[in-house]
Amino acid sequence: MSNNADTEMFFAGNKVETAEKLPTVAIVGRPNVGKSSLFNAILGRRLSIVHEMSGVTRDRVIAPVQKNGRKFLLVDTGGLGMMSGETRKVDMWDKNIAAQVDAAIESADILIFMGDAQAGVTPLDSDVATRLRASGLPVFVCANKCDNGAWKDDAAEFASLGFGEVYPVSCLHRGGINALLEDVLKKLPPKRAIEKETQANRLRIAIVGRPNVGKSSLVNALIGDNRVMTSPIAGTTRDAIDVDFSIMYKGEMHPAVLVDTAGMRKTGKREGIVEYFSVMRAQSAIERADLIVMVLEASEYGATAQDKKIAGMIESANKSCVIAVNKCDLLEDSKKRKTVLEEIRRTMPKLAAYAPVEWISAEKKLNLDSLLDRMTEVMEQLDVVIPTGVLNRLLADIFEKHTPPLIGTAPLKLYYANMTGSRPARVRLFVNRTELAADNYIVFLRKKLREAFGMIGTPLVVELKARPKKVESVRRNENRERSRGSKRRNG
Repeated sequence: MSNNADTEMFFAGNKVETAEKLPTVAIVGRPNVGKSSLFNAILGRRLSIVHEMSGVTRDRVIAPVQKNGRKFLLVDTGGLGMMSGETRKVDMWDKNIAAQVDAAIESADILIFMGDAQAGVTPLDSDVATRLRASGLPVFVCANKCDNGAWKDDAAEFASLGFGEVYPVSCLHRGGINALLEDVLKKLPPKRAIEKETQANRLRIAIVGRPNVGKSSLVNALIGDNRVMTSPIAGTTRDAIDVDFSIMYKGEMHPAVLVDTAGMRKTGKREGIVEYFSVMRAQSAIERADLIVMVLEASEYGATAQDKKIAGMIESANKSCVIAVNKCDLLEDSKKRKTVLEEIRRTMPKLAAYAPVEWISAEKKLNLDSLLDRMTEVMEQLDVVIPTGVLNRLLADIFEKHTPPLIGTAPLKLYYANMTGSRPARVRLFVNRTELAADNYIVFLRKKLREAFGMIGTPLVVELKARPKKVESVRRNENRERSRGSKRRNG
């Protein structure tokens, strides 16, 4: 694929249909009525960021839910903060959030319209109701913040919107949510075959990096759609956004999830509690991912101190990784690229030791096919199995040709090795004494093993275990116990 048209066709064909086949329930309403709180309550975990500040949720946050034997997708949306047709004093966020909400409504089977019982029906609530009525979809109206009996009576005011029954709920105390959910489930479309599939085996690919390096632009480019919001303003992405995707894995297209994360800034530069929670979500996304795509910005200065810190998070989590250097069109000179690559390897030596580097431009869709090929190559190594016999022969050859450096008076001796796990790959070496192993020699062994077994992009953990000086046979232990029992009986 050499031109942009071909690339776009390739990525358009790479999307997954799971999101369209599962029934979808979207929560909509004006800002600050508790949509994210309801989303988290139904989901049973804190996925969306909840804060009293208006406009915290910007993108659509989507998660699969299973209740009473039914599976569906639940969608949290940003608050509709402007009237239909309003143009004055409308900022970029209002327009983008409105576009995300419109997309959520278009893809939904059922809508939950949320209001604030304490505030009553506002002109903005009436305007949102008009939008929802035009969709022709089933609409369930719930009035939040019914934290005592008096406000439950206030919730009845929402019946004037013309959608039938009003469900008083309290997200704070988890009241009334089950009654709402039971009736929503009754309105779901008939069960479809896709509901038999599980989300558990879906590959998770987290896109991480510091702010403004192009993470959201990359997600949109890969799926061929403006799924997540982008802007030149740092902190545009707040939640960790799951996006349905598919990738070639073990010879066939495999369902996956792209996770767009918030940019991670230095602690001293973070602005308020919302950004603090955003960074927590990004760190959690790293822990839960099968593969990390770390996005750097093409710059003559290479990786920054914050890039290095994020690389350290990936290393500590022992995650497979591909480094994507975005905006490569800014560094077309091959000599400059070589200099940048050397700088990346110098500033992030541990991660760059195993993570391959791809030069891309998310905005211009350059080299995205190469990035996908590299991601596939790395994911093929996730569950690599090294036969014990092959591993021991290779290590014996390495020890013979490259004698371990002497620490103290005794040399390091290898007795046996085996593979103990995957994701990450773990190899355990049984040696005479663990303290005799020099750190640089372990790094050398790790490199040799990775080269020998073609382990591209995946970390390798080498563990040392001292073999007991004296190992008694099981039969000898059994004879000793039998002898002790005989003495007790005779005594």
